[in-house]
Amino acid sequence: MKQRKVRVGIIGCGGIAGGKHLPSLQKLPQVEMVAFCDIIREKAQTAAENYGAAGAKVYTDYTEMLKDKSIEVVHVLTPNKSHSVITVASLEAGKHVMCEKPMAKSAADARLMLEAARRTGKKLTVGYQHRHKVESQYLRAVIDRGDLGEIYFAKAWAVRRRGTPNWGVFLNEEEQGGGPLIDIGTHSLDLTLSMMNNYKPKMVVGTKYKKLPNPDCANPWGGWDVNQHTLEDSAFGFIVMENGATIILETSWALNTIEPIPEGSLSLCGTKAGAQIKNGVSINKDEFGQLVEIKPELKTGGVAFYDGKSETSADREARLWIEAVLNDTEPLVKPEQALVVSEILEAIYESAKTGKPVYFGNK
Repeated sequence: MKQRKVRVGIIGCGGIAGGKHLPSLQKLPQVEMVAFCDIIREKAQTAAENYGAAGAKVYTDYTEMLKDKSIEVVHVLTPNKSHSVITVASLEAGKHVMCEKPMAKSAADARLMLEAARRTGKKLTVGYQHRHKVESQYLRAVIDRGDLGEIYFAKAWAVRRRGTPNWGVFLNEEEQGGGPLIDIGTHSLDLTLSMMNNYKPKMVVGTKYKKLPNPDCANPWGGWDVNQHTLEDSAFGFIVMENGATIILETSWALNTIEPIPEGSLSLCGTKAGAQIKNGVSINKDEFGQLVEIKPELKTGGVAFYDGKSETSADREARLWIEAVLNDTEPLVKPEQALVVSEILEAIYESAKTGKPVYFGNK
């Protein structure tokens, strides 16, 4: 039986579209990308030429694209500020939506997205691709087997020594809502909450810093206009969950630290064992009266010159999302979970601004 194809429309044809979503969707035989929208028409046209199905349409107004009833899925790949309004409009137009991370610029906007998904009955997911890494899948299976016991302390890392993105709207506070915390810290926090399966925060204390304003500070992508870059270069959160568990979040674009730690890294401490994702996976536990550390060799890709199965985390994210649409199942990243990430990020920013803890009410 021939499998039907999912007709996909793309809103936002910039870097994250070309660097992640479009190449991954193009690999899926069950997908047809039939519409491309960007406020810069040339970007939409180029994306359509490189990734579109025959006859793919190009738009500069997403509301016009959403009138096409044949489009079943929309990917929202725009700056953070517009995530909510475009996602809500897409859901109400009868489309399932993949929205790039973070869910929205603010928690209030993220709630509007969740409410729209519930109201329309359409699927909504958020692009936290680190959940789809081989390391994450392995550790998820270890945790589900009960090997770690109760996870009561964790660290979430996304620490760059130098790595301030100076292109697009990354340094535009109005468009993005923040710096490294909302940009890359969001990935590590999402992954940590999912591994702990704990989405009930009680209290947050946060700090943020802008201490390295020099555009000539060895940034690999060059400098920036110091009058335009108003965002933090590092931020830190101390998060206490309702069950007493603690999470420490560390994130930076620029920080004079000895060891940079890639986004999507974490450390978990449980009652039976501990685990870490940082340039691979490590499990630590006691065995036969001795402390041992296990570093599994995971299959992360194919073999050179052999056309075997090889999937990046972005490819796996796209495939599982489209399969959820085809099979009418829940996506791996649920909007309720992504909302909690946004709520905690916002609480860290608020605490950093006021110098006071932020407490969460009962939900």
